[in-house]
Amino acid sequence: MGYLFTSESVSEGHPDKVADQISDAVLDKLLAYDPSSKVACETLVTTGQVVLAGEVKTKAYIDLQRVAREVINKIGYTKSEYMFEGNSCGVFSAIHEQSPDINRGVEREDPMNQGAGDQGMMFGYATNETENYMPLSLDLAHKLLMVLADIRREGKVMTYLRPDSKSQVTIEYDDNRRPVRIDTIVVSTQHDEFIQPADNSQEAQLKADEEMLAQIRKDVIEILMPRVIAEIHNPEVLKLFNDQIKYFVNPTGKFVIGGPHGDTGLTGRKIIVDTYGGAGAHGGGAFSGKDPSKVDRSAAYAARHIAKNLVAAGVADEVLVQVSYAIGVARPINIYVNTYGRSNVAMSDGEIAKKVDEIFDMRPRAIEERLKLRNPIYSETAAYGHMGREPKVITKHFESAYEGNKDVEVELFTWEKLDYVDRVKAAFGLK
Repeated sequence: MGYLFTSESVSEGHPDKVADQISDAVLDKLLAYDPSSKVACETLVTTGQVVLAGEVKTKAYIDLQRVAREVINKIGYTKSEYMFEGNSCGVFSAIHEQSPDINRGVEREDPMNQGAGDQGMMFGYATNETENYMPLSLDLAHKLLMVLADIRREGKVMTYLRPDSKSQVTIEYDDNRRPVRIDTIVVSTQHDEFIQPADNSQEAQLKADEEMLAQIRKDVIEILMPRVIAEIHNPEVLKLFNDQIKYFVNPTGKFVIGGPHGDTGLTGRKIIVDTYGGAGAHGGGAFSGKDPSKVDRSAAYAARHIAKNLVAAGVADEVLVQVSYAIGVARPINIYVNTYGRSNVAMSDGEIAKKVDEIFDMRPRAIEERLKLRNPIYSETAAYGHMGREPKVITKHFESAYEGNKDVEVELFTWEKLDYVDRVKAAFGLK
């Protein structure tokens, strides 16, 4: 008997994602002007207020207020009626210097012996059910909101859209862990009060709310979904769409109050959205606001890089990789591999893990160098997932009244590259 599996995503305007984007923008700006910066930046956002906290060691000086306001405006919180607006919200900083007790465990005379910035276990996952080796449920949940954000920015249709939104996709799988159909799609989107009640009565308000909901549901099904489907080029995925899909659109009936005014946002509170939508596993550590000496982030990226290259090379159809560290120690404590019984090589999972250890250097400094993580590449990760994204080279522009302006060419999402496939094939004797 098959089973149903669900993943969710949230938009860049979701309060937790607002916090993530501010934290990563602070990190990027510090790395742009001092690549050796050590950063752990946490952000809280609520009605009319941003609070920055954390620890930083850097030679750079940046305007934290400006960074936060630029992020908020770019997301789309630009109107006073949102009760959270980039130009007028308060920005309070409680950032202080990194603990020397932590720093002494990280920095070494030989950079390659750099210790892990914290203890913990990290996971990477990949499956061949999509072209980007991500779980289909999460891939579609992200795509729904990315297209919805495009529609909002274009401002031609669905002009009532506000920045905060969430999605959820449920897929039916068969006994062989293969997707067979899309069962349910949930879309909740913040919106203007674009239909006014005829009078001040409760009945008039309910009628206006029902009319708004009917319009939003119609637009999601007739405008959003065709655009999402048009962006899917895999015929196997297209077959999963059917006329029996259950749609839940703004199930509460109304979603005007949202964003940081509706819910307080905190950095690192959407770690499952950031990774694999509940598939595989997660070690518990968040990503945003952390420089790559924090293995919570860098080793999770490296584990995804391993898993994706293993699946792409044909070692298995599905792979979970775990790596763990002790604070201040360079070598990982363990590397674990689980192929869920879907391995294509005559090896145990333990033997595969030993091969992985031989192919990939998992010391923190080696990960930083292999994946080019000392560059300002993190703002782009802070919404719509850190995994399954397209690697590309771009030039980013940074401005500072204190450090001057500069352009930095960076390579985004290096952990998504399939640059180790040939090495993996050779190590496992695959053609």
